[in-house]
Amino acid sequence: MITGELKSKIDKIWNDFWTGGISNPLTVIEQFTYLIFLKQLDARQTLAEKTENLLGISNTDKLYTEAQRPLRWSSFKEKDPEVMFDLFTKQQRDLDDLTVFDFMKNIGTQGGVFAKYMKGAIFMIQSPKLLDKVVQQIDVLELDKKDVKGDLYEYMLSKIAEAGTNGQFRTPRHIIRMMVEITKPKQDDVICDPSAGTAGFLVSAGQYIYDKHQDWFQEKEFRNHFNNKMFNGIEFDPTMLRIGAMNMQLHGMDNPTLIGKDALSESNGNINEAYSLILANPPFKGSLDYDEVESSLLKVTKTKKTELLFLALMLRMLKTGGRAAVIVPDGVLFGSSNAHKSIRKELVENQQLQGVISMPSGVFKPYAGVSTAILFFTKTNSGGTDNVWFYDMKADGLSLDDKRNLLVNEDTFEQCFTEPENVKEEVKGKCDIAQILLDANEILNNASLRGTKQSVSDKYQDRTQQSFLVPKQEIIDNDWDLSINRYKEIIYKEITYEKPATLIQQIKELDSQRNDALLNLEKMMQ
Repeated sequence: MITGELKSKIDKIWNDFWTGGISNPLTVIEQFTYLIFLKQLDARQTLAEKTENLLGISNTDKLYTEAQRPLRWSSFKEKDPEVMFDLFTKQQRDLDDLTVFDFMKNIGTQGGVFAKYMKGAIFMIQSPKLLDKVVQQIDVLELDKKDVKGDLYEYMLSKIAEAGTNGQFRTPRHIIRMMVEITKPKQDDVICDPSAGTAGFLVSAGQYIYDKHQDWFQEKEFRNHFNNKMFNGIEFDPTMLRIGAMNMQLHGMDNPTLIGKDALSESNGNINEAYSLILANPPFKGSLDYDEVESSLLKVTKTKKTELLFLALMLRMLKTGGRAAVIVPDGVLFGSSNAHKSIRKELVENQQLQGVISMPSGVFKPYAGVSTAILFFTKTNSGGTDNVWFYDMKADGLSLDDKRNLLVNEDTFEQCFTEPENVKEEVKGKCDIAQILLDANEILNNASLRGTKQSVSDKYQDRTQQSFLVPKQEIIDNDWDLSINRYKEIIYKEITYEKPATLIQQIKELDSQRNDALLNLEKMMQ
């Protein structure tokens, strides 16, 4: 967990960028990312040199030549601001004609996963003073520990939400974590996020495995799978691709597969039945022309709406038996168009729809007050839906206003994930996550493929509660409607009011008392 001291250091760097004229939050993070990467490259070179000196063996892992030493972090950080700025911006003929930034852009696969996505990168720091300020502050950050540098970068990314610009809907990390905890990534899973953004879902899945299954890493086959095949992301925005790549690299995920394409386009049409777990929060409210969309998706649901097309995409990309957890806007659950109905029918009738968690509208603040839900389903191509679990989330542990402050202390909030069975009832009223995880474990993870076990099914029949089950046939009878309000029962308490004549008499008595008080006041003033 990031400390207050580290937060203060990141806040200072952020503010220096802003006062230095870089106000776009994504640009701030991107420039910050480049500098972190340069520091990492120098650290790798230093380690290679130490190994060479210690063992007396020539090391092939060197990134810089001796002539390029001035381009290294440990060298240029000691220079005067103007000299350092020149090294970043002006061609250095005696250094193989490269600036510091050019060197970083052209390092290629030697630099790891992040370096693969440097095409189009632009150095945006415009003054020697700002560059020097930021370099000196990054120099003292602890980047040698996976947990620290991962938390550091996540905190920087969280500032996208504070800025509230660029239309970047960064999924709250605790919601991502809840989805990962429910789906429980397995040892042989091949995980994908088709709208990867900053790679939050993939990072959280990796962290879940680090925390829960350290023993898996003792097997060479799994280590190879984890580092090279397990994590896959698709993202068409080059900036987000670079940020996501760095996020994964800083979290110890060495060689994920990141694809720079529009996931819905024909160019991505070759990915079929490739993944066993999909975790995603695809774009809402988007619209594409039919000729821009890969044709097989339109066969599932003929629509221009991206939120529906992404569901069709996930069904195509999942292996049979593969599962998905995806955030959708509420309109997907009850929309009356043929496209809306067809995708819901596909999930309920031809696949196995397992759960719908309805989230409060404030979850995505300060971006927007949009109401959303999480769908959990398994691709079977042969049906399997018997009962669908619905949960009416009232509180996610944070205030539902623009400030999004924690309603419980950090240790208690963490306990909602690590020990949900021990969370006190008064805490559950402020954070539904603990109860959601308990119910999901009982209903989804203990269910057979053909439906929920009878004893569990009987337990979740009371629809006045937040958590309940609805049989498939009832959903069919309601035109495949998946909105929780269609099935939840609300108990109305009868309130008895006084008769009008009694209320009028009480008003007259109050009026008389008021007049008496005014008369007494006038007498006192004479």
